[in-house]
Amino acid sequence: METRWLEVSVETDAETAEAVAEVLARYAYQGGVTFEAGPEGWESGPVSVRAYLPYDDQLRERRRSIEQALGHLNQISPVPPPTFRTIAEEDWAEAWKEQLSVLHVGERFVVRPTWLDYTPSPDEVVIELDPGMAFGTGLHPTTQMCLVALEKWLAPGHLVLDLGTGSGILAIAAARLGAKSVLAVDNDPVAVQVARENIAANGVLGDVQVKQGSLDAATAEYDLVLVNILAPVIVEMLREGLVKRLRPGGKVIATGIIAEQEGDVLAAMEEAGLALTERLRRDDWVCLVGTPAGQDSD
Repeated sequence: METRWLEVSVETDAETAEAVAEVLARYAYQGGVTFEAGPEGWESGPVSVRAYLPYDDQLRERRRSIEQALGHLNQISPVPPPTFRTIAEEDWAEAWKEQLSVLHVGERFVVRPTWLDYTPSPDEVVIELDPGMAFGTGLHPTTQMCLVALEKWLAPGHLVLDLGTGSGILAIAAARLGAKSVLAVDNDPVAVQVARENIAANGVLGDVQVKQGSLDAATAEYDLVLVNILAPVIVEMLREGLVKRLRPGGKVIATGIIAEQEGDVLAAMEEAGLALTERLRRDDWVCLVGTPAGQDSD
């Protein structure tokens, strides 16, 4: 009997795409979500967010839960109803694969889907990922900006905390750049398992520890704290003492911030005692790098 999948698709703008992805990832197979921007890029929109549900005993309940969750999200930000279509197993596999190619980010990073061949130059840092998993394939502007900032600010021997690790892409990148150790944290058990698998596949399992949880799972101090989550969560973490996880001269790299919410995050950073060191913007998304006020930001 042929295996079938239910594709869930939502067309929305860049501002809402990540929030929609957060909803779909709760119910999708292995938490996997894909993004597809229009021909003119993220800023022009719309963005198609897709996830795939297996045909099993829980399909009807998952579909109803997605519709309800998106309905609640629609009360905050306009979200069109999802569309559903049934696809065959081979079409599902190709639907994942057609979304991704070998991706170059920053000066050195190369994100390579596991089924594609690529011969790197000696100075390139290759991250191998299976896209049919958790959020963080390297496609999203927030992930790309965080990789660029990581490339600039991480020095060999640094201790790194990755909050909301998703697929583990940033933790892998930090380890590949020479971090002494990385703690990758996510409150989603699916993401924790996926991150562990990707970290093992990239040969950095000895350098990266993965835990389920949030800020409370990190009790040490770090040179870099990576937070690629939604702006309200970043604000909450800053108020809960995120800065206390920094070593002297350490930095917070915060992204997942839609441009119109930047002011809220900047205010929370200032309240927490962080001075803005660098600002990156791509399409409607912003990445902010902060250092404790009065400390060296070189």
